Amino acid sequence: MEADGFMSRRLMSAETPGGNGGVAGASAGAEIRWLGGRMWGASEGIVGGLSSRIGLESELQTVQVRAPAESLGTLEPEAEYECLPQYASTSTHMLAGAVAGIMEHCLMYPVDCVKTRMQSLQPEPAARYRNVVDALWRIVRTEGVWRPMRGLNVTATGAGPAHALYFACYEKLKKTLGDVLHPGANSHLANGAAGCVATLLHDAAMNPAEVVKQRMQMYNSPHRHVLDCMAAVWRKEGAGAFYRSYTTQLTMNVPFQALHFMTYEYLQEVLNPHRQYNPGSHMASGALAGALAAAATTPLDVCKTLLNTQEAASGGRVSGLAHAFRTVYRLGGLPAYFKGVQARVIYQVPSTAISWSVYEFFKYAITQYHHEKHLREGAPRTNHPPGSLSAPSPCCHNHPNAGRRSRHVSPTSHKTT
Repeated sequence: MEADGFMSRRLMSAETPGGNGGVAGASAGAEIRWLGGRMWGASEGIVGGLSSRIGLESELQTVQVRAPAESLGTLEPEAEYECLPQYASTSTHMLAGAVAGIMEHCLMYPVDCVKTRMQSLQPEPAARYRNVVDALWRIVRTEGVWRPMRGLNVTATGAGPAHALYFACYEKLKKTLGDVLHPGANSHLANGAAGCVATLLHDAAMNPAEVVKQRMQMYNSPHRHVLDCMAAVWRKEGAGAFYRSYTTQLTMNVPFQALHFMTYEYLQEVLNPHRQYNPGSHMASGALAGALAAAATTPLDVCKTLLNTQEAASGGRVSGLAHAFRTVYRLGGLPAYFKGVQARVIYQVPSTAISWSVYEFFKYAITQYHHEKHLREGAPRTNHPPGSLSAPSPCCHNHPNAGRRSRHVSPTSHKTT
């Protein structure tokens, strides 16, 4: 498989302290270039080649709106961006989500490395950092320029399927629960519940990659590369070690994602009430939602890091959330629960902004692709007699602004507003 080739052929780890920095840097650079090439190639064909296969599964439903007769005439209806969940297949959301997740984790990986180190409860003197910038500078200066990227490949391998499941599940449940709880309008409860269930699938796919990634990010890690780390964990601690922090991860991520999704959807109502494709509003909403959720769940993230890394300073193997909480308090008191909060917020703000903006972009791009293809294939035009009331679009019946959106059609762009 591609992932196996990725891990076995391309990865050579960055140097451990005292190792050959030149060789490790070159191999890590090759890893980054290879990954970048794969992502670029996938992005070039994502809207054309892959979405054409997706389009075979369903037909584009034409959006009809009520408007004055002079503004309609024989104009072609535009694709409705927020209607995507109705006529697009689940694979559309999985595809957009996978690309968004990989880009999010890869672009923010150096800050994630710093966050892991700053959450160390009793770091070695050489790994004590004042802030994120100081940490990055010292890691690059003392351990090599590619050291903050160590473990990137296993993260990218896990992030693709994890985020594919995550976004597809969220979109499906958000609509289903919204129709039940609050038909015809946006439901914050449905958004939060959908985010919680989506997190169960995301963490199940991502947790083993998190364990390996964080062990390779720690200062003076004994593992030379990803496969070496996986084999060592399996041999010494058993298969259960890859899911030791799963319950803690869920305990952290369920409230994180509930707060994240509810905040994002609320901010979209404020910043983008007509729910059109608006990159600025998607980035701002995602950044603010990520910052709030990250700060609120930092204590649980500290416990998760302890369970994943099993620091020697903790005095034996740590198992379970309650044990982790006691250990954190014993080693650092109350302030220890917020170790690395600065790095966590700095990581989450651009991370969630990137994830939402990329995801919404690919939703929009695939929508436009199918709409233009539909028109090229000779879709019949629709004329509405003056004063007629067209049937509402079935794909937008549950949108919070469905009624408001149908009141006006811009004479310049012909988009509903």
